[in-house]
Amino acid sequence: MKKRREKLLFKFAFIFTVFAMVAMFLGSIMTYISQTKSYHKAALENLRCICDYLEQLIQESGDDFVIYQKYYMEHFSEARIPFNFTEYHTAQRNYEKLLSEMGLKKDENTHFNFDSFTEEAKMAYFIYIHEYWLLTFENARKAFNLPYTYYLVPKEDIYNMVYMIDGERTPRGLNGQKSSKGPYLYLGDEYHDPYEKCPVQWDTWFTGEKQKKFQDWDNEWGKTYAFYVPLIIKGQKLGLIGAEFQVADVNREILRNAIVQTFGVGVVLIICIIILLIFINRNYIKKIVRLEANLIEYSEEKDPFIAQRIEAEIKGNDEIDSLSSQFASLILRIEDYIKSLLDTSQKLKASQARAEKMDALANRDALTGIRNKTAYDNEVRRLEWRIAEGNIDFGIAMIDLNFLKRINDTFGHEQGNTAIKKLCLLVCQVFKHSPVFRIGGDEFVVILEQTDYKDIDMLCMNFNIQIDALSKNEDLQPWEQVSAALGYALYDKNLDSSVQTVFRRADKAMYARKKEMKAIRSL
Repeated sequence: MKKRREKLLFKFAFIFTVFAMVAMFLGSIMTYISQTKSYHKAALENLRCICDYLEQLIQESGDDFVIYQKYYMEHFSEARIPFNFTEYHTAQRNYEKLLSEMGLKKDENTHFNFDSFTEEAKMAYFIYIHEYWLLTFENARKAFNLPYTYYLVPKEDIYNMVYMIDGERTPRGLNGQKSSKGPYLYLGDEYHDPYEKCPVQWDTWFTGEKQKKFQDWDNEWGKTYAFYVPLIIKGQKLGLIGAEFQVADVNREILRNAIVQTFGVGVVLIICIIILLIFINRNYIKKIVRLEANLIEYSEEKDPFIAQRIEAEIKGNDEIDSLSSQFASLILRIEDYIKSLLDTSQKLKASQARAEKMDALANRDALTGIRNKTAYDNEVRRLEWRIAEGNIDFGIAMIDLNFLKRINDTFGHEQGNTAIKKLCLLVCQVFKHSPVFRIGGDEFVVILEQTDYKDIDMLCMNFNIQIDALSKNEDLQPWEQVSAALGYALYDKNLDSSVQTVFRRADKAMYARKKEMKAIRSL
C-alpha cells in the first residue's frame, strides 16, 4: 500500500509540475506577445511621427520639390554627386554662383522659372536639392534611431519602386552601375515590388491614405517593419515617404524579460506545489489508497460484502467519502448495470450502422460515387457558418461537360454516362485535395480550400491541358473524347455576401470559358 501511495503522490507531483511548466510557458508567451504588441504600437506611432515630420517638410517646399522630382526621374543617370558628402552648402554655393552668372540673385522670396535655367544650372540645382533632402532624411533617421528612411516613386503599371531618396547610400562605379565602392552616389535604384509581396506599400499608394499596419520585410537587409505616408502636394500624388525599424534586437530583449519574469513565477509555483502535495497526501491520498484496495479485492473476488466494509471505513463527509459511498452502492448494482449496458450497446451499434449506411446513400451520387447535391448543400451551410465567423478562405470551381446531349442522342445514354464518369475521374485527379460534388447531370462543383485554393491557377491550367488532350485523342471512342469548361471564383469579403454569390461568379466564369472554347473551335 505504501508503494501505491508513493506512486499516486508521484503522479500528483508530476501533474502539478507539468501544470506549472505549462503555466510558465504560456505566461511567458502571453508576456512576450503583450510586450511585443505594446512595442509595435509605440513603434508604429514613432514611424508615423517621423513620416509626418518629413511629409510636412516636403510639403512646405511646395513646387520646388515637384520640380526636383520631375528632373530627378528624367536626369538622375547624368548626375555626379559625391558619395561621401556630409553637407549641402558647397553644392548650394555652386548653384547660387551659376544663378549670379545668369544675372539672377536667389533669396527666400524669389522664385525663378526653372525651365529658363541653363542645363548646367539645372543640374547644379538638382545636386544641391538632392544633397539637402538626403541629409534631411539621414538626420531624421539618426534622430529617431531608425535603420532606414527613404522616399519612393512608384511605377504602378509594372509594380516597381524607384528609391528617389535612399537612406542607405549606394556607391556608383566608373561604369555607371551599382558597385561596392565608387566616387559617386548611385541614383535611381529601382526594385520590383509585386502587390502580393508588398500589400501595405501599394495600398498606401493606391488609396492615398495611411494604413493602420506595418509592411513586413524580411530580406538581405534584415527583418524590419515599414510604415508609409503618401506625399500629396496641391492635390497631386507624388510618392511615398517610408521609414523602417528592426525588430530582432527588441524581440530578444522582450524575450529575456519574459524568461526572467517566468522564472520568478516558476519558483513561487514550485513552493506552492510542494505545500499542496503534503496536504493532499495527508488528507486525501490515504483514503484513496484504502478505497483502491477494496475495489481491487472486489474485482478479484466479486464479493458484494466488500460494499459493507467500504461503508464502515467512511469517517468524514468530503468528496472522497462520498465517492466511497457511491462505490459501495455501485458494487451492489453492478451486475444489473453491466447487463443493461451490454444490451444498450448492441442496440446503439445496430442503429449507428443503419444511420451510417443511410447517410452514405443520401450523400453519394449513384453514377459516379462522389458526393451529390445533398452533400453540396450541407457543405454550403458549413461555409456559410464560417463566413459568418469572418475567418475563411475558399473558392468554388464549376466544371460543365460539353455536348452531353449530343452524346446521349447520338450514342445513347450509357455512353453519356461513360463520358460523365470519365470527366468525374479527371476532376477528382486534378483537384485531389478538395471535395468534388456532382450537382447536376453534367455539372460538377469543387470547393477549393487549403492547397488547391492556393494553387488554383496551376490546377486550372493542368485541367485545361488534360481536357484538351482527351478531346483530341483519336485512340478513344467519340464519347470518351470528353470536353469540358472550367471556371472558378475565390471568396472576397468585399464582393461576396454568401456562398451563392461566389457560386454565381464561378458559374459566370465557366460560361465565359465555354464561349472561349467555342470561339477557338470556330477558328
